Amino acid sequence: MVHVRQAARVGRLLEVTGIVQAVGFRPFVYRLARELQLDGRVRNTAGRVEIEVAGTPSQLEAFAARLRAEAPPRARIETVTMRALAEQRMPAPGSGFAILESVAAAFTERLFPPDIATCDDCLRELFDPADRRYRYPFINCTNCGPRATIIEDLPYDRPKTSMRDFPLCPACEAEYHDPANRRFHAEPVACPACGPQLAYRRPGDAAPRAFREDALRAALADLAAGRIVAVKGLGGYHLACDATDAAAVVRLRDRKRRWAKPFAVMVRDLTAARALAAVSPDEADLLTSPARPIVLVERHAADLLAPDVVNGDRRIGLFLPYTPLHHLLLEGFPRPIVLTSGNLSDEPLATDDDEALTRLGGIADAFLQHDRRIRARYDDSVTRVVAGRESIIRRGRGYAPDPLGLPIAVPEPLLAVGAELKHTFTLASGERAYVAPHTGDLEDLLTFRAFEGNLAHLGRLLALQPRLAAHDLHPAYLSTQFAARHFPAARRIGVQHHHAHVASCAAEAAITSPFIGIAYDGLGMGDDGSFWGGEVLVADLAGYRRFGRFALAPMPGGAMAVKKPYRMALGYLFGLEEDGAAMRPDSYARSLVDLARPFLARLDRREVEVVRAQVARRLNAPLASSAGRLFDAVSSLLGLRDVAEYEAQAAIDLEMRAVPTDPEAACAAPGALTVELAAARGDGVAAGGVGAAVVVGPADAVDPASADASRPLPYRLIDRGGLLVYDPRPTLAALLEGQAAGAAAPVLAARFQETIAEVTREFCAAARRATGIRQVCLSGGVFQNRWLATALLARLTADGFEAFINRRVPVNDGGISYGQAAVAAARLVAGQ
Repeated sequence: MVHVRQAARVGRLLEVTGIVQAVGFRPFVYRLARELQLDGRVRNTAGRVEIEVAGTPSQLEAFAARLRAEAPPRARIETVTMRALAEQRMPAPGSGFAILESVAAAFTERLFPPDIATCDDCLRELFDPADRRYRYPFINCTNCGPRATIIEDLPYDRPKTSMRDFPLCPACEAEYHDPANRRFHAEPVACPACGPQLAYRRPGDAAPRAFREDALRAALADLAAGRIVAVKGLGGYHLACDATDAAAVVRLRDRKRRWAKPFAVMVRDLTAARALAAVSPDEADLLTSPARPIVLVERHAADLLAPDVVNGDRRIGLFLPYTPLHHLLLEGFPRPIVLTSGNLSDEPLATDDDEALTRLGGIADAFLQHDRRIRARYDDSVTRVVAGRESIIRRGRGYAPDPLGLPIAVPEPLLAVGAELKHTFTLASGERAYVAPHTGDLEDLLTFRAFEGNLAHLGRLLALQPRLAAHDLHPAYLSTQFAARHFPAARRIGVQHHHAHVASCAAEAAITSPFIGIAYDGLGMGDDGSFWGGEVLVADLAGYRRFGRFALAPMPGGAMAVKKPYRMALGYLFGLEEDGAAMRPDSYARSLVDLARPFLARLDRREVEVVRAQVARRLNAPLASSAGRLFDAVSSLLGLRDVAEYEAQAAIDLEMRAVPTDPEAACAAPGALTVELAAARGDGVAAGGVGAAVVVGPADAVDPASADASRPLPYRLIDRGGLLVYDPRPTLAALLEGQAAGAAAPVLAARFQETIAEVTREFCAAARRATGIRQVCLSGGVFQNRWLATALLARLTADGFEAFINRRVPVNDGGISYGQAAVAAARLVAGQ
């Protein structure tokens, strides 16, 4: 080796931040430095990598450039800072380059990657009879394997993971310390001689019946025999059965108490996925990505799956194997398998082995376990493609806790506790927001304890002690109550539910200027103490004003109306907010109740009269301006769903049954097909109003029996005290008239969706006339309706808007905590 003269050498200290631990970054630095004949050392310190290096200026310039350009595939470099190296730290000429032991250090950035699906190199070895890890269910390397689910503390080293229970054998230790090896400093590295092992048992067994390959064979035999197997995965247990065995699927539904919601299905590869569904190139990219999420795709009309897997849904949630154990299961079982969360419906995922035996013992016929501890609970992520881009539905394994940016930095560490359903929390510091994985519905003790445990664990990993809390306005939410118990009033920031929704979308898009926020969901507490859910806001991250809303309707029985959509339909029939329009067309003058007589006739007469009285007297019938509840009511009126087994089932049924139409094909510009019924409409919308305008549209939709599914139904927008209100009375009347005239429910369902799309365009057009704002943010659980989301993104763009929807956090309440953090940061900086 030719040594560089001492006088020509310079030393530099480089600090690299981002996802640079647990992704093979130090071995990469080592090999690059050796190739360039540099002297020095590299080490992990808390959440960053420090590099001390010496060489000529040209060598160091090449090193810094290639550090970014050639980083490992799972690394994500965010910053590289470089400064002169202190003289006493200068490596001696010819001393070589070394990887040092990691050190703990106080540092605000403590990033670590999510779990990574098995890489192609490990997969080849898994099925190579000549490899010493042949058929080993825990094979991994620096490019794949468990990360977030096994980490106990940072910096990320084996003694600070649950792999500390497995001392390395000589062969694995040699690989671990060999810079030229793919497993150099791969913390979860293991082999059959020294690593975790499989075990098989039945409920009630005092000890496992089989181990290793025998355990796998026993589980495969159970699947083939139609039994349900609890399988321990990366972030928790799954429940598995043959997806083509109707009896097995029904048993799983009955035991899990999940009687209706579709199951996810794991298939061996993309070929198997395409045999079940129409998989687009974008969806294929998601299915094969390192995160390996569940991807919602349009299933083929005829497939081999048992009918109860999807319960009539046009979509199916498919995913591919992401651990070696999954690959072995699918290699040994030639058919698709249901692989659903290991829990009773609405409970958190089981992670501990003893807990799983207790909680899942009444569901599973057998358990395929292993002895590697799960340190953090991570459910599978669920995602989809909307308008050519990913839009996540449930953020968990493979995504969390990868941080998101905050467009306005929070001045103090903050905890955003989220809402209640589809719960997540967010820890924020500076410009970082760490959105925790999906917990579940925060309505019972088990889920609440899971939230507390996840918060303690993530807070410790990030060395982040929040000093402020952002929370929902609903006082009964357990998350709100948690904030009240742990933070004094002066350290709490209440954030309105729908402002948090649209702020989550705006913050993702780094929008800090005013925008039009469309928040459509089931329910959220408004700032006036009533329930909101069909909201048009003129907002920025710090604040908002309500520009428009859906008309109010009572919810007879409160929460009962959510579970029984027919009661919501009765609420609209008996108590829909008065429109106050004297100029109502004759075709709408007929009472909704008269039009709905066939609907009323199929309900229990006594209950109908009880609800009528309840609505008239306002007894346990809170008013709500909810888009989600309107979808529920229409679903029931059309005879699609009267009782919901899970949240939003009625609205989902409406979407699934609607005749497919082109969501991007708009009828015309908003307002172009409307019928003006007032003397003047007004070009401007000062202070959020529309003067005396009453608008019904479109004109050619008056025929309610039209079979053209792409035509919207009539609708009316009314100025109500400076607030633009969508009155669905004409829509509901036309819907019922069409039904009476023989129009098919799928056609009417499609026309209703078209109506909501056009109403939303009218809202946005009016807001733009009033404010000049051209950016629109769509959020809220109703936008899980893929047709509606796609239609509005396309049509608003055609109308000259910049339209956005949540991509990296869910549009549903799983994105609320991120929105709360963004709002709190903006308000704190603004001094509000």
